[in-house]
Amino acid sequence: MSPNRDNVHREYDVFKDSLLRYLGYANEVGESFRFMVPVKVVWFSYFVSSGYVIADALDKGYKVWKKPFQREEKRLEKTAIATIDTLIWQGLASVVIPGFTINRICWATNKLMTRTALPQPVKKWSVVVVGIGSIPFIVKPIDRAVDLLMDSTLRKLYNHK
Repeated sequence: MSPNRDNVHREYDVFKDSLLRYLGYANEVGESFRFMVPVKVVWFSYFVSSGYVIADALDKGYKVWKKPFQREEKRLEKTAIATIDTLIWQGLASVVIPGFTINRICWATNKLMTRTALPQPVKKWSVVVVGIGSIPFIVKPIDRAVDLLMDSTLRKLYNHK
């Protein structure tokens, strides 16, 4: 068990507490290299991140499914909620928002670099360095924003049942 953000101990989660977590960042790395690699490489990075999201959602649903329930309908409902909640949260927080954010950071960096007299390799690698270097700074704010968004919208719908 490890402490969560509220300093309460929680069960070990292979998708959050192991090196597998970094697969969720594959698309941000792909976006950082967009100006240096074929676009199919970037698409593949999204495939990897999306696979991580789907695997995490299925894992969360399966963990709920294994719990004892008095009624089968409740098991199905709670499993669906856990799976869909994780799928939406991870999709937004690990793929959509960070991918777009790094894409725009790299696009702006590339625009700035085209205005310099630096050698072309320096310009291209600068975009990569800025993109990858931005990842640690965007993760927590995006996670918090997605928590806030979901807590004030979707989670209100299914947490009152």
